[in-house]
Order: sequence, then C-alpha cells, then structure tokens
Amino acid sequence: MLAKTSGQRPALDDRSWVRGFLILSALGFLLLFLVLPLVAVFVEALHRGVDAYWDALVEPDALSAIQLTLIVAAIAVPLNLVFGVAASWCISKFDFRGKGLLITLIDLPFSVSPVISGIIYVLLFGLHGVLGPFLKSQGVQIIFAVPGLVLATIFVTFPFVARELIPLMQEQGTEEEEAALVLGASGWQTFWRVTLPNIKWGLLYGVLLCNARAMGEFGAVSVVSGHIRGETNTMPLHVEILYNEYNFVAAFSVASVLAMLALVTLVAKTVLEWRFGAELAATRH
Repeated sequence: MLAKTSGQRPALDDRSWVRGFLILSALGFLLLFLVLPLVAVFVEALHRGVDAYWDALVEPDALSAIQLTLIVAAIAVPLNLVFGVAASWCISKFDFRGKGLLITLIDLPFSVSPVISGIIYVLLFGLHGVLGPFLKSQGVQIIFAVPGLVLATIFVTFPFVARELIPLMQEQGTEEEEAALVLGASGWQTFWRVTLPNIKWGLLYGVLLCNARAMGEFGAVSVVSGHIRGETNTMPLHVEILYNEYNFVAAFSVASVLAMLALVTLVAKTVLEWRFGAELAATRH
C-alpha cells in the first residue's frame, strides 16, 4: 500500500511524469494505428479528385456490393436481435439444465475463426457437401448465393446482442417481472412493458455492434461467396478485388464508405454509452 506521511506528498505525485508518459503513449498509439490509417483511406480515395471518387462509387459492381452489404445486414441483424433477446431472457430470468452449455454455444463464434465457419457451411451446403445434392435437386442454392452470405454473417454476429443483454438482465434481476405477473400481467405484457424498457439502451448498443460487424465481415463471407462480381461480393470483398487489380482509387473509395459507416457507428456507440450510463446511474440512485 502507498503510505502518506505528514508533510509529504504521495509517492505517485513525485512520479507524475509516469502518468504523462502513459497518456502520451496511448495517444500516440491511437494516432499511429487508428487515426492515420483512417485519414490515409480518405486521402487515397480523393487524391484524383471528387469526380473519380464519385465514379468509383456509382460503378455498377460497387453499387451492387453496397446494396448486397445492406441487404445481408438487414436480414442478419433483426434475426440476431430476436435470438439475442430470447436467449438473454431465458438465461437471465430462468434456471434450467444446460444453461452453461447454451452460454458456451453463444460464445462459440468468438473462438472460431470466421474462415473456419465459412468452410463448415461449404461442407454442409456446398455442391459436394452433406446437404448439397439434396438442395440442388430442390433448386435451392445456398453457397455462392445470398443465403450463404446471410448464414455466414449470422454465425459470426449472433453473440453481440446476447452478450450485451445477459449481464444487464442478470443485474436487474426478476423482481419487477415477478411483481407484474402477480398483478395479473401476461407474459407478453410483462416483456413489452417491464423487461423491454429496462433493456432498451443495452439492446440498441448490442444491435449497433452487431450491425457494424455484419457490414464489415470478410472472412466467412469470402469463403461462401465465390467472389462473383456484381452478385455475391459485399463491400469488403469488392475492396479486396479492386486492390488486387491495382485499382487503388476505386478500392479506397469503397473502403471510405465502410470507414464512414464505422465513424457513424462510433458516434452512435458513444451516444448510447452516455445515455445508457446516465440512465443506469439514475436507477441506482
């Protein structure tokens, strides 16, 4: 323990330079590995002028990639929202056998490489996979098509909502729900009027993180997409193709759209953290 004797300053005050050094080191790290790469993306995208930048974004393959990214996210995120709320409610409000296994399965995408998850889907639904021949006979194509992209995205993003809500709902406990049930509320009324208002900021935060990962996912969708230009390429895949073709302006132009989405996500995340923190502090007092 640090001792403070009369007439002497604390030991840490004599080493304020350590604090300054750590702060400068952290700021330098952020500048070098976060701010400068972000600035470089926009500089490279605009170094031939706004017209070239705009032409790269309105090119048909680029528009297709942007549209496909939004479609995949629009399907995967709501499904993960439903799963995350259901799993969190089940884990935090009830005791049952297999709860630990369910939590482990929710965390599985954090420990499995996205590339491995994409390969698993190929082995399951590919032409020579377990279910591939049957799906082909039914005229259903999953791999190298939009359904495969959606499935791969769902797998890598489904922990985000649940992992935000589980600790929050566990901290809140079950007293309010039990009181509502005693007063005659149905299960749905309890959820909509008691549970959901209490988790709204945490839910929005989880959805925000889930959406950011869905739009930026590369590894899993790269395996199942087939890299069909104008059909199965999302924005990250389209950026890779353009960069490999030495079309740097177009590559950085599309990458700048992803960067802007990331900045919007960061701002929204900060606002939600502020609102959620303020509301949580108010409930505690």
